[in-house]
Amino acid sequence: MDNLRRFDTVSEYNAFNNQETLHPLVSVLDLSKANPRAASNMYFGCYTVFLKDVKCGDLRYGRATYDYQEGTLVFIAPGQVVSVDSSGEVYQPKGYALVFHPDLIHGTALGRHIQDYTFFGYQSNEALHLSERERRIVMDCLSKIEYELEHAVDKHSKRLIASNIELLLNYCVRFYDRQFITRDNAHKGVLERFENLLNEYFQTEKPQTIGLPSVAYCAGELNLSANYFGDLIKKETGQSAQVYIQSKVIDVAKERIFDQSKSVSQIAYELGFKYPQHFTRLFKQRVGLSPNDYRILN
Repeated sequence: MDNLRRFDTVSEYNAFNNQETLHPLVSVLDLSKANPRAASNMYFGCYTVFLKDVKCGDLRYGRATYDYQEGTLVFIAPGQVVSVDSSGEVYQPKGYALVFHPDLIHGTALGRHIQDYTFFGYQSNEALHLSERERRIVMDCLSKIEYELEHAVDKHSKRLIASNIELLLNYCVRFYDRQFITRDNAHKGVLERFENLLNEYFQTEKPQTIGLPSVAYCAGELNLSANYFGDLIKKETGQSAQVYIQSKVIDVAKERIFDQSKSVSQIAYELGFKYPQHFTRLFKQRVGLSPNDYRILN
């Protein structure tokens, strides 16, 4: 990848942004101290949370552009490559960033639950838009982390810093819950398009060639990341996207079971199951009867 900058450590990212390294595993950066820069691709070896204050460059992950404007948060997980497209112009970054290495949270409560913060897997058009009050809360959390970094490292430092990062992320969970509601227009029609996607899927040969539709496949078809899509469907329906897909599979199966010319195994293969016994197990789990018993009963 052209112009790829690697940031495997906190100190490397600090140096790039003219920031002093106060702790080798965590840093809060004021991006206005960085030098003006042009478009670039960046690899992150750390967890990174960006708070953007002004419109300056489009942040991209993969092929899509983040819904990333003034007053938004974006979350980057270790191993991700993002790019900034400034339309060929040099720009001055402004805002703040929290960067912490995975080693910081090993052995902490945050380390045990970091995978629960699914927004680190969000990709495009999925940034967290903050109200002014929410922004103040974010800045307060960052200031608490800065407070710890400005004091000498002692036996309490790791726990307190990790706890404050966890507090920030927990607030972001709440803020995203609010955003799923308040940005209803942006999400309008996702559930309907999801339903249509599944209906069309089972009217084609895709189940036999691709298999059962996965959450990742459906999310990709709807131009959403799997994590964001899953969280959105959970908020809309009260059930996971995987359970929603399974419900659709069972609905289709119930219709096809009445075709006496086909065996249960044939129906299972047509639905995308690799092994008929997996279909039988799911059907009995969801319906309470085996496919054969359901066919006989009805």
